[in-house]
Amino acid sequence: MVYPFSDLVWSLASESRLYTFSQDTKDNLRKFRLGTSRSNDPQAVIYLIDKNTHEIRQDEDLMTYKSLDALADDLPDHSPRFVLLSYPLTLPSGRLSVPYVLLYYMPTTCNSELRMLYAGAKELLRNTSEAGRVIDLESIDDLEEVPKKLAAE
Repeated sequence: MVYPFSDLVWSLASESRLYTFSQDTKDNLRKFRLGTSRSNDPQAVIYLIDKNTHEIRQDEDLMTYKSLDALADDLPDHSPRFVLLSYPLTLPSGRLSVPYVLLYYMPTTCNSELRMLYAGAKELLRNTSEAGRVIDLESIDDLEEVPKKLAAE
């Protein structure tokens, strides 16, 4: 008999042993999520995985980006990143919505070692950050499509 739920629990448990979050990172994830939930401006932060320790942490500059263009300027060409994005939208009904999503930036030019490292942490970061959904990006140009994808939710 197959128990898919037990496989999922085992998978998440093994991910949580491989990857770590400092308490500061956990606190920053919560603070960002709560602080951006009613924002009128887009806000984004970049996260990476330390290849040696497998710690998931915010990029060194600790910058909060206020536009997708500014974010695009700081994403590397050949290395994956996670981006937490809070992006206010006005729905056709006139209601304001502020989707909170994880952008999974995986350039086609990055090496297979980094691909595996980031792929293994994707769901763990999504669950830890409490992002509503994940949007996969293969290039910086894909950022232009993010508002359309969010509006189509």
